Amino acid sequence: MAAAATGRVTRRRVRTRANLLDAAFAVFAAKGFGRVSIEEVCEAAGYSRGAFYSNFASLDELFFALYRQRADLIADQVSGALALDGPDRDVAAAVDRVTEVLLLDREWLLVKTDFLVHAARVPDVAGTLLAHRARLRRAIADRLARAPGLAAAPAPLGDPDSAAHAVVAAYDGVTTRLLLDRDVDGARIWLKQLLTALLTDGSGARDLP
Repeated sequence: MAAAATGRVTRRRVRTRANLLDAAFAVFAAKGFGRVSIEEVCEAAGYSRGAFYSNFASLDELFFALYRQRADLIADQVSGALALDGPDRDVAAAVDRVTEVLLLDREWLLVKTDFLVHAARVPDVAGTLLAHRARLRRAIADRLARAPGLAAAPAPLGDPDSAAHAVVAAYDGVTTRLLLDRDVDGARIWLKQLLTALLTDGSGARDLP
């Protein structure tokens, strides 16, 4: 009986945490991180402050849980795009797949940008954010290391870690533009051109905006 009760508590805690994350994301996207209180997150989720503090120590910690979700999703998307599913697989083909599926969610970008400004003013938070970004780059580098054709990349980007830095930088640039022009289709086209130029000999990239 005790084990069954523990299982129910664990499932309820997981559900509570997920609901808090969903509610926080919606409120952050609507109002902006830094303009939202814990009380507003609790109200949106339908929970008490006690439920919040049993899952998160602060709004910063909650944001990093959201960041991990999105970073894991992006790493999984890159992994799927670079899966070796045939003898003719190469980086150019992988770029096509990456740009077709990669997360380009404008609401998340708004939340992330708000938090970036917040982190820039708080050194401890900035350090944690840098660590999370490094984790994402390592995950992408791991996928790139297993993709055939990377050895043909330009010399400055000839190793997976450097290539992962380039991928993240390209993604950051494209998503900054997306925040302003709201053109998701255009962002995917631009990202494809940038990644093709960075990770191959550039022969497939032209007319960069």
